[in-house]
Parts: sequence; C-alpha cells; structure tokens
Amino acid sequence: MINITAWMENFLQVLNETFNDRVWFVGLQGSYGRGEATETSDIDVVVILDELSAMDIQTYNGMLDTLPRRDLICGFLSGKREILNWEPSDLFQFCNDTSPIKGSLAEMLAIVDKSAVNRAIKIGVCNIFHGCVHNMLYEKNEDILRGLYKSASFVVQAIAFKQTGNYIQHQKELLHVVSSDERAIVEIFIDLKNGKPVEFDRMSETLFAWSKKWIAEPN
Repeated sequence: MINITAWMENFLQVLNETFNDRVWFVGLQGSYGRGEATETSDIDVVVILDELSAMDIQTYNGMLDTLPRRDLICGFLSGKREILNWEPSDLFQFCNDTSPIKGSLAEMLAIVDKSAVNRAIKIGVCNIFHGCVHNMLYEKNEDILRGLYKSASFVVQAIAFKQTGNYIQHQKELLHVVSSDERAIVEIFIDLKNGKPVEFDRMSETLFAWSKKWIAEPN
C-alpha cells in the first residue's frame, strides 16, 4: 500500500514548486485522511490556492501527471474566495472530513453554524429520498444504492454532531452514539463497504423510510 506520509511530502514539494507562495491550504480527505485506506483507495487531496484561474487548473493537471499513482489521485481544487463564499451546509462535511497538511480551515469552520448543520441534514436526506425512489423505480442499480448509503452515512455524521456537538469521523464509532434508526443505516453502509451482498428491496425500503422520516423533521 502507498506510504501516504512520503507521498504527501513529495506532493507538497511539487505543489509548492509549481505555485510558490500561492498555496493557502492542503489537506487529505477520504480513507487516507481517516487512516482506513486499502490498496485500491483513492488519494483524495484538497488544494486551495489564493485564487483559481482556468490556467491554474491546466497547470495543476499537468503537475498531477508527473506524480506517482496518478490513477488514484482525486480531490478538490479551489481558490480561497470561492471556498469562503461556499454554501455553509456543504462546508460542514468538507471541513470535518479534511485532515490538514498545510494551513488551517478554522476560517471556514467559523462559517458553519447550527443552521448550516440543519441544512446539511435536510438537503442530504432530500437528495437521498429522491435518489432512492428513482432507483427503486427506474435504475434498480446496486451501485447506486451503495452510493446512497455512503451519502446517508455522511448525513448520520451531521445528525450525530447536531445531537452531541461532536464530529465522529469513523463510522463504527457512530454506532455507539446514534439512535436505532441511524444505527441501522450505518450498519448497512458498513456491511456494503465490506463487500456483503446487496439485498436491494430491503435495503432500499430501509433507506426510503429513514430519509422520509428525516424530511418531516423540523429544523
């Protein structure tokens, strides 16, 4: 498996050589950020420059082509102005799931208030409800269902934060603090992540009922 510490050191060196003092923040998200990576995990890198132009995107793309394991690199690229004016409900997950490598997201976290967390939950469950019903009717696709459960697990993190004031990064730890309805969602997500077979009807109906319940919840 990739030595992510050495890989990130090389990435940061090349990035600084490419953009000099324009790099405002660098972070790591996803399974490498959480310390749960496997051989096939993406390297989910966040880069925020002082500002971002179309030429910068091309330059960054060319830089990535020089790095080892280019096939696994993904992530988020932005300018500082854009991210500081981002929809705060999106920033809740973004900030809490990002492990800083260079710089700090404190300025962004200050934007994420109680109403932003509530919107993150509401928008998340509305999207899951729509996606679940659409998949049950038309696509009937197991991969889509897996993706919906992954999205639902992020919403459960926001629910747990709303209820406890703590962001719980690891899904297994959520099982000890959330209610039975949320626990069922996380347990299915973990099972699917670990390769257990999809029970399409049962899992779809569980997700439908859960998202329907949360849509009706007042903010």
